[in-house]
Amino acid sequence: METRGIFTREEIYSQPDSWIDGIEILRKNTKAIQEFAQSEDILQVIFTGCGSTYYLSCAAAAVFQEMTGIYSRGLPASELWLSPQIYHVLSGRTILIAISRSGETTETINACDAFRNKYGGRLMTFVCDPNSALAKMGAVNLIFPSGMEKSIAQTRAFSTLYLGVVGLGAIWAGKAPWFDQLNSLPLIGRRIVDNCSSKAEFLGKNLEFDRVYFLGSAGRYGLACELNLKMKEMSLTHSDAFHFLEFRHGPKAMVNQNTLVVGLVSEINTGHEMNVILDIQDLGAKIVTIGENNTDISFNSGLEEVMRNILYLPFGQMMAYERSMAKGLNPDHPTNLDSVVKLP
Repeated sequence: METRGIFTREEIYSQPDSWIDGIEILRKNTKAIQEFAQSEDILQVIFTGCGSTYYLSCAAAAVFQEMTGIYSRGLPASELWLSPQIYHVLSGRTILIAISRSGETTETINACDAFRNKYGGRLMTFVCDPNSALAKMGAVNLIFPSGMEKSIAQTRAFSTLYLGVVGLGAIWAGKAPWFDQLNSLPLIGRRIVDNCSSKAEFLGKNLEFDRVYFLGSAGRYGLACELNLKMKEMSLTHSDAFHFLEFRHGPKAMVNQNTLVVGLVSEINTGHEMNVILDIQDLGAKIVTIGENNTDISFNSGLEEVMRNILYLPFGQMMAYERSMAKGLNPDHPTNLDSVVKLP
């Protein structure tokens, strides 16, 4: 019986079920989040993590600022730990939100310690492991055990933690109708996973593609970076991520007939983004677009754009998994990687 990749596949396909549990965690912690948000005047929010959760932090900062109007940014935990003075940490006026699947990553824990000890800042954490060090460090600790994984490359953990920060933004902003839209995501996510698996398999197994690019702008750029990371980790493929219009400024020199480009198309800027897609298509690349409607992979969700960004994730994850399997690799155990990075 084939056991290679069994954990990764299960974790990708079980994501919608994990989201159901994640929504309930948010609902139970609504009062604590509201009290945390209202306790003092905040000038900025910093989201931080490492690897996948750094990209999650970038995506989270974009949607959190859009929802709340509070200046937000995503930073690698190593940067915040080693060079905090560069990032204008404002004593008492900055909140740090640390995100980690394991809750044990050295850089993230050190960044949190430095933030609290040197700047007296308030901390919130998002983790999957309730017994981890990070799960006990914050004034509010949001724990999503349904996202925990056996495989090294994050899929279910990433999307479940991302759902958590989207829900955080809705609660913080006092947008109850937005929060209610979270309830629709598991069913829509299940439909997307079921309907798109064959297309993801077809593209993933096409080893004629020797380079893959993911395009996403605004709140989708961090998600494009994460899907690019999945393609690198699982399938050892040359891959990268760019904002849509930035792709014209140099990266398109890499495009040829062996190029696959995946566009995370927005609703607001569809015209500009599709013009980039057409330019790339004219150069011979294979194009796959993902978006709300009139795309190759369409959500047809009816949800607010800021609430449905999570739906971009499953297709790219499935494609990376299928490519890894087609190359004879084991996506559960990517080359040279560990599930938790601990420094001496």
